[in-house]
Amino acid sequence: MNAVRKVVKTIFPPPRVAPDGRAEWPSRTPYVLASMGGAMGFGNLLRFPSQVFNNNGIQWFIPYLMAICLLAIPVLILEVAIGQAYRSGCVIGFNGLDRKFTGVGFGMVCVGYAVAIYYIPILSWVMVYFRNSFQGASSFPWNDNPEQYFYQVVNRVLPQEAAYSEDGSSVLSYAKYTGTDVSGELIGWTLFSWFVVWLCLWKGISITARVVYITIVLPIILTVVLVGRGASLPNAGRGIKLYFGEFNADQLGKGQIWQAATSQVFYSTGVGFGYYTAYASYNSKFADAVQDAMMICSANAAFESFAAFAVFGVVGFLGLQPGVESVDTYSLGFFTLPTAIAEMPGAPFWAVLFFLTLFLLGISSSFALLDAMITTICDTHWGRKYSHATVATVITVISALMSLFYCSEFGYHATNTVDAGISNVALIFVVWAECVCSTSFYRYVDVVGQVGAPAFWTYQCAYIGAMIIGNAIAHGASDKVGAGVGFAVYIVGTLVSIFIAKEPSSRAPSFWGRNKYMNRIWWVGFYAGNQLKRDLNYVVCVGKQWRIPVYWAPTLRYFAAPVLSIIFCFAYPKFYPERGDPLTIFGFAVGHLIVFFVLVGFIIPKSMNVFVPPERRDEGNRQYAPQTILGKDDTNITSGVMPGQEEEAGLSPAASTDGAEKKI
Repeated sequence: MNAVRKVVKTIFPPPRVAPDGRAEWPSRTPYVLASMGGAMGFGNLLRFPSQVFNNNGIQWFIPYLMAICLLAIPVLILEVAIGQAYRSGCVIGFNGLDRKFTGVGFGMVCVGYAVAIYYIPILSWVMVYFRNSFQGASSFPWNDNPEQYFYQVVNRVLPQEAAYSEDGSSVLSYAKYTGTDVSGELIGWTLFSWFVVWLCLWKGISITARVVYITIVLPIILTVVLVGRGASLPNAGRGIKLYFGEFNADQLGKGQIWQAATSQVFYSTGVGFGYYTAYASYNSKFADAVQDAMMICSANAAFESFAAFAVFGVVGFLGLQPGVESVDTYSLGFFTLPTAIAEMPGAPFWAVLFFLTLFLLGISSSFALLDAMITTICDTHWGRKYSHATVATVITVISALMSLFYCSEFGYHATNTVDAGISNVALIFVVWAECVCSTSFYRYVDVVGQVGAPAFWTYQCAYIGAMIIGNAIAHGASDKVGAGVGFAVYIVGTLVSIFIAKEPSSRAPSFWGRNKYMNRIWWVGFYAGNQLKRDLNYVVCVGKQWRIPVYWAPTLRYFAAPVLSIIFCFAYPKFYPERGDPLTIFGFAVGHLIVFFVLVGFIIPKSMNVFVPPERRDEGNRQYAPQTILGKDDTNITSGVMPGQEEEAGLSPAASTDGAEKKI
């Protein structure tokens, strides 16, 4: 036994430990690879080509790149910087920003964990195909009817459909799922996949830092081989032209391509799942967070854009045409590509290669999703009593048992409905809450002390209310009317807020401070995000490292949040026609349960105390110190407070001076 332990310790030596006692990545490379692994998955090799095919042409990259630059990268910078600054997972990290944000961090952990529960059983489908790929090309079981074989693999039994009234206003009878048996093979491959995930997690980053060289580097190499083969197929150039050789400007005037591109970027990059913050917490506190975030996002976009050449080579080979055929994730991944592979010379080799690549990409995403929950538990005061291996083992076993639910005859439907509930409701709301909380309520005591509580809350209610009211009217009446009313609510609320605000005693920077009205606008509309940028820059952006740019916070607040609110509201019209399906209701309820956690954490911060160690709970209790960078001068924390300002904020000078402002 001692010999085995020595071998394991030699192969997976203990991680480097920082002065604060937290484990650290051995170098920057495994951290970046692990973060890329969370992003790189089925969405790169299957979903991206499907979306591009349905919106063919190089014009796709206009909304796609805009979504990356204006949505994915800003949110990713926030998640990475928080993980590094607070040296902890999502819950403690967001608690450090403000006690009210603890629920946002917990919501992110729940999103990633819920996805892992149904995502890993999908790997069992891949492994069934992988097992059958070793047969001769003429014996592939999917040759005759790939669609029928796929539904046989996933063990699907059709339910009895729900019945609705003629006008669709009421449900006459709910759908019934009569199939309750489970597939032994799916259970076996699901447990095998969980075992592989556990191997990647049980020793923490000491093993994760090494397995990423297999789970990331090998799929990249295999993808390069697949691209070479796909591009060399007969008529492959015809498919590649559909991808990169046409410009259909008229599609840019349609909402479909913008919604599809935003959805793909959001799905592919993986923001909001919690693992970026968890991984960044094992980074050096002074690692280049901004550069890392941009590198991860750019690498993910480059990988899926390159991998698409393999798929479009097959599209040209099969003669598929947009507008004639429409493909989705499953039809492309499990119907179209296996059929094309069967017609290639050396088909078994290419089939094995393709499904092995899919499996490795899925594994890299799976252990990233689960790691956010493990990090959260290990960071708690009660989780510290146990080793990382123990926590990882217990969570993996419990999760594996829960995931067997998706191996039943109704498991395929459950996978789709829970995925819809998480993706369309919980994930969108959590990231929207990230953007709004961090740029609207961060250090709000400073704003209240400067302009008064009525002005502050009037502006915030107008800002959030505009999104709620505008979207509600857009779906209930007209999108143009909704947009107009939304802007009107925001403009009126802003004007009222400006006129009822007190005159700030601390002047805003740059041109914002030249006029008293502009000064007030800056305090209610830009102070929180600007101060968060300054605080994070001071801690995680030192020396020659890339600094968080000045437009970062306004982008999160005034572009990302409104766009996400629009996407979030699409979930309800989609749910209504399917409300007679119990599994659809279940998926919708799971999504809203996570929304509930976020809201409860904001309203009752103490409800999340179980996930925050006692010694760190006060980090988010901000004292009044307007325009003071946290941690820069603890002995003079009120350097930004003007004479008499303490009384304006309802604080005594002593209370202001003795405030327990923590270094980030």
